[in-house]
Amino acid sequence: MQSFEINKEDLERVKTALESDDAELEKVLQEYHASEIAILFEKLPVEAREKIINILPSDIASEVIAEMHEEQDAGELLISLDPEKRSEIIEELDYDDATDIISQLDEDEQQEILEDLDHEDATNIRALLSYAEDTAGGLMNSEVIKINIKLNKKEALDEIIRQSEEMEEFYTIYVVDDADILQGILSIKSIIKAPAFAKVKDLFVDDFVYVRAELDQEEVAGLISQYNLTTIPVVDDKMKLLGRITVDDIMDVMEQESTEDILKISGVSEDEELSGNWKDAIKSRLPWLVINLGTAYLAASIIRHFDSTVALLPQIAAYMTIIAGMGGNAATQSLAVTVRRISLSDLTDAQAYNTVVKEFLVGLLNGAANGLIVFIIALFYDADPMLGLVLFLAMTGNLVIAGLTGSSIPLVLKRVGIDPAVASSIIITTFTDCAGFLLPLWLATKLLLHHH
Repeated sequence: MQSFEINKEDLERVKTALESDDAELEKVLQEYHASEIAILFEKLPVEAREKIINILPSDIASEVIAEMHEEQDAGELLISLDPEKRSEIIEELDYDDATDIISQLDEDEQQEILEDLDHEDATNIRALLSYAEDTAGGLMNSEVIKINIKLNKKEALDEIIRQSEEMEEFYTIYVVDDADILQGILSIKSIIKAPAFAKVKDLFVDDFVYVRAELDQEEVAGLISQYNLTTIPVVDDKMKLLGRITVDDIMDVMEQESTEDILKISGVSEDEELSGNWKDAIKSRLPWLVINLGTAYLAASIIRHFDSTVALLPQIAAYMTIIAGMGGNAATQSLAVTVRRISLSDLTDAQAYNTVVKEFLVGLLNGAANGLIVFIIALFYDADPMLGLVLFLAMTGNLVIAGLTGSSIPLVLKRVGIDPAVASSIIITTFTDCAGFLLPLWLATKLLLHHH
């Protein structure tokens, strides 16, 4: 969606059109897709948004409002419109999108909007408002195509045609009994290909994936991607059909969840989000930076301890930073892979053990390969094969430590119930920095200075 970049010309054209008459504005707006108008909204003041929404036909206006980012308060925009236009726009929206927007408003504003809607729409939206936002119920759309299990092919097709009038698109037909209990699913293809006298009960599939309304959105996303579904039905405890979640709703969830995880890995808490203000940013990051400062002092104290070695071998100082830095990078790689593994599935003990062993081997081989390069450089630059050996061993050792800590620390944190995405990176850099300084200095002291 973000492939449309706001360039100055587009923005200027729209601003100029806003100042001239309505007919001109309408003409300019016709050249943009709804999602592009939503992106232009980011750079326009509130009055301009209202004016544009009022001029657009309701079906386009509803698409623009559905595409607006959460921070942009689509709800406030709806409240400001006159009730008739507002109701028209909401009736064009999918129930799940309408609910997301209305849920951002306070109680009395929600009531004001719902009272103007026709009864069926209001009832559906009220039902959806009762679910928590990050659950299957909060994601689902209650508009579904459902047919009774007793129907024959002709009745079923008539029913599908009748119900699909209202809907933009549908992939799956749900088969229910008289009490609305979900019996199974029917694909459009199977009903179209069926012989004329076929009955629904002989065509539908009763082995299907479904979710309960209270399931967390991240698990819904997991199921949809695991089974490659375009849509998944939502049911209550008695298997009564409540609605469906389509893959486009899940794309947004995956984006949210991955933003949360990326922010956490860099030690930024999700309270901050991408558009947070500076106070939140400091509150969520400063504590981690202070902890980091402490660990940096720990690493520095190691160098202090080996002052005499640094004095006798000044070139070692340059190599240490390389070894510590490489360890940090290798650990981050190993951490990213492990946190991703954990987030995709809870690892069993055996899987966790295998992950650590794999990362140990990767660290050993990568360490040896990089150690060899450093060894060759030391031979050429410093003409000192022993220094080369020290650096080879230190590099190999630190990348092994990186692999071991990068994979085991998130697993340990997960076991004790701390979020591995947040705390891991700080603990791991402590290890690789300290080892990155300690290994070359200690090895140099033992092998080089005694040997010299």
